[in-house]
Amino acid sequence: MSNIVAIVGRPNVGKSTLFNRLTESRKAIVNETSGVTRDRHYGKTDWNGKEFTLIDTGGYITGSDDVFEEEIRKQVKIAIEEASVIVFVVDVTSGVLDLDTAVANMLRKSKKKIFLVVNKVDNGERQGYAAEFYELGLGDIYCISSMTGSGTGELLDDIVKELEANVQEETITLPKFAIVGRPNVGKSSLLNALVGQERNIVTPIAGTTRDTIHTRYNSFGHDFLLIDTAGIRKKGKVHEDVEFYSVMRAIRAIEECDVCLIMIDAQDGIESQDLNIFHLAQKNRKGIVILVNKWDLIEKNNHSMAEFEERIKAKIAPFKDVPIVFISVLSKQRIFKTLEVAMEVYKNRTKRIPTHKLNEFLLPTILHYPPPATKGKFVKIKFVTQLPTMVPSFAFFCNMPQYITDSYKRFLENKIRDEYNFSGVPLQLFFRQK
Repeated sequence: MSNIVAIVGRPNVGKSTLFNRLTESRKAIVNETSGVTRDRHYGKTDWNGKEFTLIDTGGYITGSDDVFEEEIRKQVKIAIEEASVIVFVVDVTSGVLDLDTAVANMLRKSKKKIFLVVNKVDNGERQGYAAEFYELGLGDIYCISSMTGSGTGELLDDIVKELEANVQEETITLPKFAIVGRPNVGKSSLLNALVGQERNIVTPIAGTTRDTIHTRYNSFGHDFLLIDTAGIRKKGKVHEDVEFYSVMRAIRAIEECDVCLIMIDAQDGIESQDLNIFHLAQKNRKGIVILVNKWDLIEKNNHSMAEFEERIKAKIAPFKDVPIVFISVLSKQRIFKTLEVAMEVYKNRTKRIPTHKLNEFLLPTILHYPPPATKGKFVKIKFVTQLPTMVPSFAFFCNMPQYITDSYKRFLENKIRDEYNFSGVPLQLFFRQK
C-alpha cells in the first residue's frame, strides 16, 4: 500500500508553505502570485519514525485565472485516485469561497480520508473565524499556521495514525521490478516486448496509460513481477496534467517495487524529471537500473556509449555505482539483458556479508587510512557489522561518531562497493558509540 499524502486546495491558501514546513525543505517556490510553483512538488517526510511521500498539487496548476477552476478539479480527481490520504487546505482570512465548496463536494464523494486544514490561524480571533469551515461537511477541522508551524504536530500525528491503519500485508513475495520514467519514453512498449504480447495499448501520445499494472514474468529461468507505471486510459476520463500524473504513478510504483528500471530517452539525455525519479528511488532505498531507450536512433562512434554513460554518472553523482543498459525496445536490442541486470541488482540488495569477513577486510583498511582528526580528537573504529534490515545497512562502532566526516563516510562506502558487489543499490552507513 503506497503512503502518498496529497495537499489540495485552491491557489494561494498556503499549500506550498505547508509542503515546505512538513518536508523541512524549501523545495517549492513560495510567492504571493497564484500558480507560481512549477517544479519538484514531492518529497519524503518522516514523523515519529513513519515515512511517507507528500505531494503539493498546487504547483501543477498552470494557466491563467479563468482556467484555474478546471485545473484544480483535475488535480483533485487525480489526488483522490492516487493518494492514500488527502489534506484539503483552506484560508481563514478569506472564509469559504465557491471554489472551496466545489472541492469539498468532490472530496465528500470519495472514500479517502480527508483532513480539512484551516491555514493562517495565528491568533485567537482567527481561531473563532475558522469554525465557518464546518459548513463544508468534512468533519473536524485542523487550525494551523503553515508559516509558524503551529498546529502541524497534531495534524501529522493523525495523518500517521491513518496511514498505519491503511497498511495492507503483502501477499506475494516475488521480486518486483518497476518500469518508471517520463511519459512517452517507451515504458509500455518495453513491457509488451518482454511479455511478448500487447499487454498495454501503445500510442505515440504521451500519458495514454492509466493504471499500475502488475505482470507476472515467468520464463528463461526468471520469475518476478513487472510493475508498469501505466495502463489503459478509459474514455471520458479527465485529460490530466501529464507531468503531475506521471509523477504520481512513478511514486506509487517506486514505493511498491524492489528494483526501479528508470527509462530515459537517448535523444533527450537525462533530464531534470528523470533525476527527480532517480533521487526518489534512491531516497526510498530501492535498487536502480538506468535504461537508455531509442539507442538505435543515435549517430554513434566507438566512444558514444562510454561518453553517454559518463554524462549520466556526472549528473547522478555521488551515487554513481548504477548499471546503465543501452536498449532499443523497437528492435528488441538488449531488452533481455535488462532483466539479467535487474535480477543481479535485486540479489545485491538482499546480500548479507558475514560480520567476520567485513571486519577482516575493513579494519586493516581503516587502520591504514584512519578517519581524519577533528579538533584534535582521534576517532577509532573498533567493529563493523551489517544490520538485519531490508536494504544493505552497515553499523560502524567507534568512540566519537559525531566526528566522522561525510568524505570519510564516502571513502568507506566506496571500499565496501569495491570489495563486494552492491552495484545499483543505495547503501546506508551508521556510526554508533561503542
